[in-house]
Amino acid sequence: MTRQRRRRLIRTRRTVTGFLLVASIAFLAGMTDAVGLMLTGNFVSFMTGNTTRAAIALGTGDFGHASVLFSAILTFIAGNALGIVVAHAADRRAFVVLACVSILLAAAAGFTAPALILVQFYLVVLAMGLVNATVEHIEGLPIGLTYVTGALSRFGRGLGRFLLGDRDFLWTVQIVPWSGMISGAIIGALLAGAFGAHALWLVSMVALVLALSTLFIPRPLQRRFNQRFVISASTVRRMK
Repeated sequence: MTRQRRRRLIRTRRTVTGFLLVASIAFLAGMTDAVGLMLTGNFVSFMTGNTTRAAIALGTGDFGHASVLFSAILTFIAGNALGIVVAHAADRRAFVVLACVSILLAAAAGFTAPALILVQFYLVVLAMGLVNATVEHIEGLPIGLTYVTGALSRFGRGLGRFLLGDRDFLWTVQIVPWSGMISGAIIGALLAGAFGAHALWLVSMVALVLALSTLFIPRPLQRRFNQRFVISASTVRRMK
């Protein structure tokens, strides 16, 4: 086998593994979003929708609902930041992040009392922010895990370029997270309809199974799915 062919096979393996992981996590996100929406009446990962609804609440004088949604947006941001910190500190990034997501969802499942519904809501939102740190890109292609607007936009722009004669088909992979999310949301809706608040326990178990499955992905390969960053020398000196 030539070196060029070997490199091509390694890259193909990386890409296929990455997109299988993306599809699985998007499935989890879709399932969680559907269950969360049906249980709490608010989006747990769709912050564009929450922003619009918060603005409408402000405009109509419903300041209580607006504060709930703005708090959810801040919680989602905090979850993303926490996910990056956890991913950077962990050797097995995907496993640790998804295990944390599973724990948060299990904790949320315990808050079933009507008076604690907001605690449940914010825990699920935090988990959905956290999960975005699992995979940030595949071979340089940006990937969204808990939202698909960007993926559909990139898919549409790629389709436009194809109609103009561009034969680069990389844009087609953007359908992967969308497919995972819509199939997960269907299952989540069925679970929420059948089990109510207990559906979060099942979603937590799915997250745990997914976390365990990432242990079979080599660590060097997992590092290729996250952005690299460099800590400046001045920051290092301050840390010392």
